Amino acid sequence: MDLLRDNELIYGRLLPVEEPHLVERYNKALKAFGLPVTKRTSFDIDRGGFSPQVAEELGDPLYLDPNEVNRRFIILTPSQVDLPVVHTAFSNTSQLLYEFMTRNQRAINALTIKDVIYGEIEDSVSKVEDIEDLLSINQVEFRVLSAEDVLGKAAELGKLVDRLKQEPDAWRDDAMLKRMVELAKVCGDIRENALVPDQVIFRHNAFWTSHFGGLYVFVDPDMTTVISAPSAPGFRRSRPWQVSYLSIADAERVFTFLASTGRIELPRASWIETSGYLEHRAEMLIASLIHEAQPNADFSKLDKVWLQTWIHANADRINREGTFPFLNAAKREIAQYGQLRIDEVLPKHRFLVVRAKPDHPDAWLTNRLISDFVSYDFLSRYVFNKQGFYRDYQNYTESFRSYVVDTLKTSYLKDKVGLRSRLYGLTD
Repeated sequence: MDLLRDNELIYGRLLPVEEPHLVERYNKALKAFGLPVTKRTSFDIDRGGFSPQVAEELGDPLYLDPNEVNRRFIILTPSQVDLPVVHTAFSNTSQLLYEFMTRNQRAINALTIKDVIYGEIEDSVSKVEDIEDLLSINQVEFRVLSAEDVLGKAAELGKLVDRLKQEPDAWRDDAMLKRMVELAKVCGDIRENALVPDQVIFRHNAFWTSHFGGLYVFVDPDMTTVISAPSAPGFRRSRPWQVSYLSIADAERVFTFLASTGRIELPRASWIETSGYLEHRAEMLIASLIHEAQPNADFSKLDKVWLQTWIHANADRINREGTFPFLNAAKREIAQYGQLRIDEVLPKHRFLVVRAKPDHPDAWLTNRLISDFVSYDFLSRYVFNKQGFYRDYQNYTESFRSYVVDTLKTSYLKDKVGLRSRLYGLTD
């Protein structure tokens, strides 16, 4: 993973924590969780406070995610809201943290001036043992604490202020007034500084989770759909009138679900021809076939001329595999008729020519699911399914790893927004 780390393709865009007072505050949060403090004087953190360096030091990548449920968080600064989440068991953890931090921006700004905020994203289960445990999570609540108990002191000061306003003789209570002064030294003027978060409960909607080898949950008004391996505990066992269970190995049924619920864009010239989507799929495919046939090939020579030469020399292999001829035929049909008759396409090929409907709330999750059916498209995997990408990367040869890293640097890191807009129609 060193090559990925050196090129900021893993643990990139994290926030350096170097100031002694911030390191001290971070350690106070670790202590509150019952964890050993870090001996490091500097480390990086993501939006939720996870640090790869601290995880390595503690020998526990799940130090903020015990049982991979009820994720812990540590907030040292409001600027964490702009960071990625690099380690999580649920795909929507990043969005939940973003909503919590933006909805409670004033309180977080005020609290982190003097204190560290920490806590857990609590839901209705403490341990996931089967699918029903996951389906029972309808909402989450941020349980928010602070190391110096600024939150508790602000609440106490608020009660004393109310008493002072409501009880005619309260101003004669010297002990109470002295306590209010002490609390104000810590909390400031609570009439101006909102120290208590306004919103801590959020909906838990569609998501992917790493549990049971990877599982998707999509929520529609009348039905919840679970897509996973049939071996997952609880698969097809409960609430068949409310929950539909699809095997992730059943490409036809999964595709039908995505199409019937309006989550995907079918192959039409209006977006296929301007996006270069099929050309991109073909490029990813050929690179994968080369890696399969010649694992130690010099991929630094992989320009258009080299590719064409390899394609001609390996025409029989390519035709037997079948995907490249299909992509060429699809491109011709779309150019001629403006669309592709998807019902005539083999189920295994359908995911090659569709993308998530960009304006659907589940667009990112849907593109992640599509990438599971086109795993050789390492660029799509990296954009939408980093856990899958990192797992695939482990099986690449050194030469192919260098090619993958160079491709991601030049095509994605160079202009993330532009690439996501061109290939996937996404604007965020």
